[in-house]
Amino acid sequence: MQEILHTFRPDLFSGRHALVVGATSGIGLDIARGFAGLGARVTATGSSAGKIAGLDEEGISFERLDVRDADAVRAFCAAQTRVDVLINAAGVARGEEEWQEEVFLDTIDVNLNAQMRFSFALHDRLAETRGSIVNIASMLSFLADPGVPAYCASKTGVLGLTRACAHRWGREGIRVNAIAPGYHKTDMTKPIWSRPKGEAAISKRTALGRWGTTEDLVGAALYLCSPAAAYITGICLEVDGGFATGNPLE
Repeated sequence: MQEILHTFRPDLFSGRHALVVGATSGIGLDIARGFAGLGARVTATGSSAGKIAGLDEEGISFERLDVRDADAVRAFCAAQTRVDVLINAAGVARGEEEWQEEVFLDTIDVNLNAQMRFSFALHDRLAETRGSIVNIASMLSFLADPGVPAYCASKTGVLGLTRACAHRWGREGIRVNAIAPGYHKTDMTKPIWSRPKGEAAISKRTALGRWGTTEDLVGAALYLCSPAAAYITGICLEVDGGFATGNPLE
């Protein structure tokens, strides 16, 4: 992480408030650490009281919040007096269960509707600071996996939401972009990388020859919210080590 942070000015986000939704583990937590490491005041949300109780991170305050609870999200957002950065990182994948309608709809609610809820509810705060939104998409925003239909649908929807919000709010100074992770070693992907054959298959297709880490996504988030990206909005930055462009037939 320190090597990544040393790429940027150490006070880059000093005086700014970054809200990272879905940040008690994995991708969201490391992105929250990245912003805190560059001087931001960070608020991180998660749905698990147990995970929150076990976290003690300098510069980061954790709050329990169910992103599916529209009233709770609106109340939480209304209580924020300043927001410069919104990272929508909450996400779930439930495998074959997603072919059941109830599970499909709940997955959509977490992965897509929650990003809409936070973005809409924090619009005014972000307009005041001419802030940035980064939505977490996926390589499955572009590719298909029949094992996770709701995940595919929701992450494809994230791209549409990102582009629409970018054009709706661009003249107010709000930039809206997305990051599409590839195969990164997280709890969600553990069933694959914990098996030697699964890990090897992904590494073989990936141009860089390895799985990603959660830290590999931090620099992209920091960059997209920095002045260096002042003329970038409505894009999806793929951070997949070249997986999507690999040859699946090799």
